[in-house]
Amino acid sequence: MGTKSLFLLTAAVLVAYYVYTPLPENIEERWKLMLISAGFRSVGHMAGLAERLGLMHYMEVLMMITSYEYVPATSDENVTVTDTEFENVPVRLYVPRKQSSELKRAVIYIHGGGWCVGGSAMEPYDLLSRWTSNKLNAVVISVEYRLAPKYHFPAQFEDVYKILKFILQNNILAQYGIDPSRISVAGDSSGGNLAAAVAQELLDDPEVKIKLKTQALLYPALQTLDLNLPSYQDNEDKPILPKSLMVRFWSEYFTNDTSLNEAMASNRHVPEESSHLFAFVNWSNWLPEKFKKDHTYKGPIYGSSKFEEKYPGFLDPRAAPLLADNVKLHGLPLTYVLTCQHDVLRDDGIMYVSRLREAGIQVTHDHIEDAFHGALMFITSPTDLALGHRLANKYIAWLDENL
Repeated sequence: MGTKSLFLLTAAVLVAYYVYTPLPENIEERWKLMLISAGFRSVGHMAGLAERLGLMHYMEVLMMITSYEYVPATSDENVTVTDTEFENVPVRLYVPRKQSSELKRAVIYIHGGGWCVGGSAMEPYDLLSRWTSNKLNAVVISVEYRLAPKYHFPAQFEDVYKILKFILQNNILAQYGIDPSRISVAGDSSGGNLAAAVAQELLDDPEVKIKLKTQALLYPALQTLDLNLPSYQDNEDKPILPKSLMVRFWSEYFTNDTSLNEAMASNRHVPEESSHLFAFVNWSNWLPEKFKKDHTYKGPIYGSSKFEEKYPGFLDPRAAPLLADNVKLHGLPLTYVLTCQHDVLRDDGIMYVSRLREAGIQVTHDHIEDAFHGALMFITSPTDLALGHRLANKYIAWLDENL
């Protein structure tokens, strides 16, 4: 074998070794997902290297990469699409062209991305909002909220809540022909977190008379207390959202201080003074038996009180909606929660379902056994997956039936 052939063979073996990722047996389109996952890992390695060299913040590299997925606001034969601002917060607005004598439904959609990356203009979010607007004959308001690391909590929450309050005014609803009794808030991942948080906040706001009919939470991030749930352990190195990245997203939401990230990674960031909050996220009480598997609940290991003193936001229900007390949950609207088996955030969503049901809230829970975090992002070429389309159809079908 010549030197060139040996080099090519060695390179091929190294590439195959890098691309290959052990996946659960029930995952479809395995090699395509492996390639996608390898791409995500490569970006992560690039971001880590840039940060270590002092060139760019880790999240700035991720944001630069995701910006290549941005598409302009382009109208089509079904939907008029415009970029505008409400209350100085950018939004992408989707208004169906279909003529109807009836008032339209409305969906305020909040994109994911760990409060640090992504945007309403990314092609998958743009397509999902188009589908929603066209199939439901609904006005969709996709919110472009401020992002970390430049802006920390509560900036993201405040932007989304500002949009929600703006939309829930009679004159604004009349302007867009929206039925005030058929309005939903929805979001995926960190967007699901923000959707849940603003839905809770709305309950105690005397200025808002119009209420939401539904909320739809797609593989949401809902709690900061226990970052070692069974789902975090089972899916620590699964594709798209490994535990290390989710912990980094959480810490960046509150601060650039790396000591909080380190404490969260070891699950020792909550002080004993806040021990009462663990009742809201005690998975031994809130997870169905099938999700506990062979795990044994051991209780929290407490950390320094300095984190709560410096960054109290991580124990605020506006950042971690699972920390809301039971009284708060009673007034929430009809709810849809989608969770994925192979996802570190799986148990956040499942525990919220349990708590909402105990509070008397009607909940539809779609648990997808062969799904992983972020699957809704894979609905456009060349990374489209059948799974992404299936989840999008489930979400839109639920809205169509219940909104």
